[in-house]
Amino acid sequence: QVQLVESGGGLVQAGGSLRLSCAASGVTFSAYAMGWFRQAPGKERDFVSSISFNGRSTYYADSVKGRFTISRDNAKNTVYLQLNSLKPEDTAVYYCAAGPDANRGDDGMHYWGQGTQVTVSS
Repeated sequence: QVQLVESGGGLVQAGGSLRLSCAASGVTFSAYAMGWFRQAPGKERDFVSSISFNGRSTYYADSVKGRFTISRDNAKNTVYLQLNSLKPEDTAVYYCAAGPDANRGDDGMHYWGQGTQVTVSS
């Protein structure tokens, strides 16, 4: 059974930083692309960032380029999202996902975590 468990969310002031983690089990982690998505209240789920199975390719939404960094540690079955220079509009539930393709947004992901809340105060 595939499980993706996110952690690291919380409340932070604008300009602050957080580091999200997603631990995977029940899946050959090193064979899967990983992604982060977010959903703000009343809005659709949006792509944030993704990384190829070997970490060589990374993708970012325009809104987070230069502020967020995705990385993975295949030895620990974990993917990370470093969130810097946070803005109130970054407030959302952040979801981790795993799938065959890092460059197809939602369509490239098969498995999803339960999410972790990130709240940025102004």
